[in-house]
Amino acid sequence: MAAKRSLVTGANGFVGCHVVRALLARGDGVRALVREGADVAALKGFEVELARGDVRDRDTVERAVTGCDEVYHVAADYRLWVTDSAPMYATNVEGTKNVLAAARRAGVARVVHTSTVGALGIPHGGGLGREDTPVTVDDMTGPYKRSKFIAEQAALEAARAGLPVVIVNPSTPIGALDLKPTPTGRIIVDFLNRRMPAYVDTGLNLVGVEDVARGHLLAAERGRVGEKYILGGENLTLKEMLERLARIASLPAPKVRIPYAVALGFAFGAEAISRTMTHRAPRASVTEVRMARKKMFFDSSKARAELGYDPGPIDAALARAVEFFRSGAGKAAA
Repeated sequence: MAAKRSLVTGANGFVGCHVVRALLARGDGVRALVREGADVAALKGFEVELARGDVRDRDTVERAVTGCDEVYHVAADYRLWVTDSAPMYATNVEGTKNVLAAARRAGVARVVHTSTVGALGIPHGGGLGREDTPVTVDDMTGPYKRSKFIAEQAALEAARAGLPVVIVNPSTPIGALDLKPTPTGRIIVDFLNRRMPAYVDTGLNLVGVEDVARGHLLAAERGRVGEKYILGGENLTLKEMLERLARIASLPAPKVRIPYAVALGFAFGAEAISRTMTHRAPRASVTEVRMARKKMFFDSSKARAELGYDPGPIDAALARAVEFFRSGAGKAAA
């Protein structure tokens, strides 16, 4: 049987490059859609067909999808602080619609849309979020979550219209090749650089990025059209995460917990400095602090039961992230 050809959008990104590796390991041919001039260091040494372009450009997307059997739409504008949200909506919402439309016209066998647990609901009063936890766009904090929620709705609508779309909702991936790094990778870098003397009372679901990549392939193979699958790992408070990092990196864990009001005030000040002086992302954004009011804990049992998803131990993924950042390979190397 001839090998599949799969398109991966955002193939040079943190999750995207690991999806590429998983597909190549399976024996697929891979076409990688990356922006013109984008850093493709994460794809170095791998036999992929580079397609230069932008998901915001319909013609580019049409050409990239043509001839592919499966589409993994991983590309996203993942920033928690922006001065202008319009480009983020253009990429995350309009870009998704372009990919879905091109996939429909090309008659691909399967589309895996990469959403996020940020687009899912958390039960009022706490508890584990699941794929069917009630949520609306009004529950979304910040343009990233709102744009990803709207994009997910577009994918669900496309599935109802007959496109073979499966949606995956990764939690918080960690590991090697977090080149930018992601906001969570930045937490690890700040910890390693001894720039995190305190923490806020929040929680997140951590997962190895390799497990997230394998989950994408499982979703394509076994997922039900129009269904969502949480690709998560272990629920940890930020304090617990930092304590595990401390053991792995042989560094002291921060002992001081910052009250929410103090953290929010710091974020407002940091954003003001970023807008008027540095023009770089602040150490902490108002969106990040507001998101931290809820513990982002999730349940991956549906993916385990239906896909055979089986994530590995999170300490091993944390160790891979520490090793990567200490190697100096990332842009914010420790």
